[in-house]
Amino acid sequence: MTEQATTDQRSAGQAQPGAGTRTVTFHVSRSKRGEDPHRQSFEVPVEARTTVLDAMISIRRHQDPTLTLRHSCFHASCGTCAMRINGREGLACVTNVEELGGDTVTVDPIANAGAVISDLVSDMSAMFGHYAPMERPLVRPSELGPGSRPAEGVAELERFEDCIECGICVSVCPISATDARYLGPAALAAAWRVVVDPRTADAERAMALADVDHGIWRCHTAFECTEACPSNVDPAGAIMNLRRAATRRRLRGLLGGSRSER
Repeated sequence: MTEQATTDQRSAGQAQPGAGTRTVTFHVSRSKRGEDPHRQSFEVPVEARTTVLDAMISIRRHQDPTLTLRHSCFHASCGTCAMRINGREGLACVTNVEELGGDTVTVDPIANAGAVISDLVSDMSAMFGHYAPMERPLVRPSELGPGSRPAEGVAELERFEDCIECGICVSVCPISATDARYLGPAALAAAWRVVVDPRTADAERAMALADVDHGIWRCHTAFECTEACPSNVDPAGAIMNLRRAATRRRLRGLLGGSRSER
């Protein structure tokens, strides 16, 4: 949800100055249509458990109702509150202000996912435009009856299923920053999930989409995506797995064997 258009459902308000609180200055990126992007400073009282998302909501409620941000779950499950905090990508809902240290915090929208729509909200359609063609199932119905067992190989998919589509991996990726045609770590991790899922019938199509110049071969193996991922997904590992599978696929094609690789 977008904070500008919705009311926060949590009852907690702004921390009140007093024992156990201190004032922190937040330098927040502001960008509105027709205006030059700039940073605006806000002083916010914080407590030991105040998160960056709490502070942004406090600013919107008590100082500037035009501040725009996204949030939903408040517990690192939805990915909508991804931001750059003191120059590093993170989920605002689980980033504790006290743990950042210092009396100032900078807050910017994530990078590389798309143009900034307003303040801390980026247009994610570019990222999802690369993501959607992989056709990774977002929700699967139960396929297990009484006494049945998961299909062979399903256990190894657990880490890639944890992707919350926050865009942090794309924001930190140095290639996504310079090449808009690069599919990006989120889409390629989704492709690997499709390729290795034994229940998936379109593994060859996902591999073909990934095995292109601006796909798995454009990655420069910086591994920033894996380092920054808040859900412990390993996008860089997925890309390396896709490269190995693509190499085998090409060799089999040259030798006249099957080109499918799961």
